[in-house]
Amino acid sequence: MKVDLAARIETLGRVDPTRPFLVREDGRVLDYGALLAETQRMAAALAALGVTPGDRVAAQIEKSPEALLLWFGCLWMGAVYMPLNTGYTPAEIAYFINDAEPALVIVDPGVAPPEGVKTETLGTKGDGSLITAMPAHATVPRAELDDEALAAMLYTSGTTGKPKGAMIPRRALFTNAATLAQAWRFTQADVLLHALPVFHVHGLFVATNTIVAAGASMRFHAKFDAATVLADLPNATVLMGVPTFYTRLLQYPDLLARAAGGIRLFVSGSAPLLAETHQAFAALTGHAILERYGMTETQINSSHLYEGPRTPGTVGPPLPGINIRVTDPASGAALPEGETGMLEVHGPNLFAGYWRNPAKTAEDMRPDGYFITGDLGRIDENGHVVIVGRGKDLIISGGLNIYPKEVESEINLIDGVIESAVIGVPHPDFGEAVVAVVTVTDATAASIATGLDGKLARFKQPKAVEIVAELPRNTMGKVQKNLLRDQYRSRFS
Repeated sequence: MKVDLAARIETLGRVDPTRPFLVREDGRVLDYGALLAETQRMAAALAALGVTPGDRVAAQIEKSPEALLLWFGCLWMGAVYMPLNTGYTPAEIAYFINDAEPALVIVDPGVAPPEGVKTETLGTKGDGSLITAMPAHATVPRAELDDEALAAMLYTSGTTGKPKGAMIPRRALFTNAATLAQAWRFTQADVLLHALPVFHVHGLFVATNTIVAAGASMRFHAKFDAATVLADLPNATVLMGVPTFYTRLLQYPDLLARAAGGIRLFVSGSAPLLAETHQAFAALTGHAILERYGMTETQINSSHLYEGPRTPGTVGPPLPGINIRVTDPASGAALPEGETGMLEVHGPNLFAGYWRNPAKTAEDMRPDGYFITGDLGRIDENGHVVIVGRGKDLIISGGLNIYPKEVESEINLIDGVIESAVIGVPHPDFGEAVVAVVTVTDATAASIATGLDGKLARFKQPKAVEIVAELPRNTMGKVQKNLLRDQYRSRFS
């Protein structure tokens, strides 16, 4: 099952042109008829600037409706869209440009353009040289490309070396959007409150593409602000967010309880949702948050069922058409149900490999087409996926395997603990030692150690507990354990 997103824009723009696609915070509406016209104008501007099908178009720009038009314009004319995190430094941008060799780079107005590459600007107020380059009217034929043609390229986080460009074919985006729209019961009557960034898979593809696949609408927020989101929530039917969204919304319990009345679906992803958050949200609103599991290279792999239990700590069964298996990290041999190992994924949602890096592509792809995710997990008795952690986060202390999530789950239950991150650091006797980095209200290192007595085997218990004001996170809310490992690697020297 797939939905050609560009063809979908064309159909909706002609069959039902007055249906809203996007409502700005100031109330202005971009309907599907205007989306079709603006997409073609953007495609015409890109072509006039020398972009051809297959060329990379890199963009480091703030979130705006025009940023979505840039994505759709690239999709329409066959360019490969390359969104870049707005937090990247000039040195990081230079690496991406040197690696990807884009035909065009788009930046915010007033930003110094990178050297050695053609650059245009696109602002959040409908300004910039790219807007100026758009003709008043344009009828541009939609590119008729093979499903394996690239639609986008997104760089991975680079926690284990230099970032790698994940090549995303049109096939992966089209099938995933159609599958999610069906799995999550989207219809044209739905209105998504969109407060996610659009340089990331979650906001750009999962949220936006699913809306197009369903012919639904969105309330467009430039950023997440809990008070603003709560004020607009009664106008929406769906909210997609990261766990931080939900912890912040819970800080306004009265407003949240009232505003959530008309929402039919709350979705969380991009980082693990704590069981306590899941339970507190359900108790207050009556809604169980739907969690799903995905990554840059695969889009969305699994999801809680729309109708069925949404068990905290699980991310549901594989989506239709997608297979997930658990293998021994060392040998690659399949493991029985219930055993923990490496999660491997197969399906039409997979990327096409890493840009100009066939060795890494071969390393991460099995001969039978399964992608090695790097995530450790298991399949429970209900066929639902349970994520244990990243493979690189596995701690081997004294020859024994320790899964950080198991330790974190117990620490997070201790009174006075807000959240924990468990890491392994070098130890002269054990090879690696367990260290817990914890944010608290009134717990102490001693009370945490005491609280774990009898809950975990001694070898799993932290040899050190570090109390911190906050855990380091990336822009999507994931805890950056690589930074913690660097910070505490000399703890037992």
